[in-house]
Amino acid sequence: MDMDAFSAVNADKWSRLHELAYKGRLSGPEADELLTLYQSTSSHLSLIRSLAPESGLSASLSATLAQARTRFTGARSNVMADLARFFVVALPAAFYRLTWLTLACGAAFVLIGTAYALWIGTSPEALRAVASEAAARQYVEEDFISYYSENPAASFAGAVWTNNAWISAQAVALGITGVWVPMILFSNAQGVGIAAGIFAAAGKSDVFYSYILPHGLMELTAVFIACAAGLRIFWAMVSPGPRTRGRAVAEEGRSLVTVALGLVLVLFVSGLVEGFVTPSTLPVWAKIGSGAAVLAGYWLYVFACGRPAYLAGERGDLRREDAGYTEIAA
Repeated sequence: MDMDAFSAVNADKWSRLHELAYKGRLSGPEADELLTLYQSTSSHLSLIRSLAPESGLSASLSATLAQARTRFTGARSNVMADLARFFVVALPAAFYRLTWLTLACGAAFVLIGTAYALWIGTSPEALRAVASEAAARQYVEEDFISYYSENPAASFAGAVWTNNAWISAQAVALGITGVWVPMILFSNAQGVGIAAGIFAAAGKSDVFYSYILPHGLMELTAVFIACAAGLRIFWAMVSPGPRTRGRAVAEEGRSLVTVALGLVLVLFVSGLVEGFVTPSTLPVWAKIGSGAAVLAGYWLYVFACGRPAYLAGERGDLRREDAGYTEIAA
């Protein structure tokens, strides 16, 4: 079939359908016309997809048909139902499918950080290479601790939240490059490892971990999740399997945007811990216990809600009709 000729013959009908689908108010005859055009265009879309499923024309007609369908059937669900589905099904399933890759990113982070901590903490030459004796002493005795309390807790928590959410969003969005995720993992592991090494060299590792663990348990896990999401998008481009490369990247991208949105909430909680719990006068065991409880709550949520949803086929993507991959029945 000549696609250009087919488009030229039916362009006026498609244009009219688009006009009616987005018109504010329809008269009786216009509503009848909308239904007729919807039925004929559905057939056209089915034919076009059989020849060029990834074309711009296919996507455009799919969007118009979805809008037209909404005009005469109404919305599929209300806002509260959509929110419930997002938090109970889509989000935990999207987190769950990243579990093993999240743990792999965490293991890589720990290995790199531990290597730097041991190197800086046991080698005077390495310590001098990263900081002078006076600078290291000031960092251990003043700068590191004052960082958590020099600003009001609420504003500090907000600043930490937005900064970490931005880093996580970058890891997801730029993961397709294949280099951004390793760079983020390495630079963060290096920074934490060097800080741990400086404290170890001063014999104050307990102080370091009492300040880094309460919020760091969840905060760093969120970074690992974001890195795992970015790697999934990259791998979808490299090895799409039976799907076309464009479709594989689109499906992974939509699913992992769900992860990015969920991480905003996760990092909000860890930001509250960092702003209010980490610099508090609570006993060390209580502060670390609070951080551990937040982390345990995350994994409980992932496995209790996400695993059943994932096994049922949920991946955190849009519904197939919203994604434009299935024919809308007449």
